[in-house]
Amino acid sequence: MIRSRATELVKGVSDLVSLPEVCTQVNELVDDGKSSAADIANVISQDPALTARLLKVANSSFYRFPSKIETVSRAITIIGTRELRFLVLATSAVRSFDRIPNDLVDMASFWRHSVYCGVIARLLAGQCNVLHKERLFVAGLLHDVGHLVMYHKIPDLVQVMHYRAEISGEPIYEAERDVFDIDHGVVGTELLRLWRLPESLQEVLEFHHEPARAGKYLLESAIVHVANCLATLAESGSTDELEGPPIDPFAWEMTGLSSEIIEPTLHEARAQFLEALLLFLPGALAAR
Repeated sequence: MIRSRATELVKGVSDLVSLPEVCTQVNELVDDGKSSAADIANVISQDPALTARLLKVANSSFYRFPSKIETVSRAITIIGTRELRFLVLATSAVRSFDRIPNDLVDMASFWRHSVYCGVIARLLAGQCNVLHKERLFVAGLLHDVGHLVMYHKIPDLVQVMHYRAEISGEPIYEAERDVFDIDHGVVGTELLRLWRLPESLQEVLEFHHEPARAGKYLLESAIVHVANCLATLAESGSTDELEGPPIDPFAWEMTGLSSEIIEPTLHEARAQFLEALLLFLPGALAAR
């Protein structure tokens, strides 16, 4: 019953927020063991704008692939089908929200935080030796999209939630549950389920505030939890853990990391953030 609220919210914006058909097809092909690299390349190549964006991203210093990539087929050879799937998502998903009018949120600030979270999650995934670490970039990039759906569908209640959180000092996700029974993580998960995106992304979105509640993807949820907290620190220019949102001790334990990684990770993230923003959200930079 409670989750059905999220489902209804997501259905209510499905006409405005949808992935390009090519992304859906790529997801299906990657998950289909019978599909070849040529099948995937043919689908992507049908969308010239996506192909151009994808090759620009793949050849950027943000990814540092070993040689120049001039075709989608070459990208698949060098990057691999699963990593390529997440690059396709990263270059397409954010644009899917362009048609949602949101008067309650500064969209440029929202996406800058999201990009920072994605960059940091990708760095932490490397430190944790996670396979296919680009999925952590996408998870970080999309971790708060449930907010956008709620801002659009229930704006009056959202203002109540934020007022409650401000007055009580409780985290926004707890205020959302108090007022509406569900939080933005559940809403974001329902959107990704509608998009038929991988289960790992869905679970991370649902539990990025409480990673210990995750099931199969505890490590990934812990990484994005830490990344989300560190992104807030990065935006404030601080490296002091005490000045940011509290990091769940479970997340440190699950990742095998400690607060000692905060300063070097944020230093590296700041060096990568600007390029990632230019690649994925050039408009957000202009809006600063």
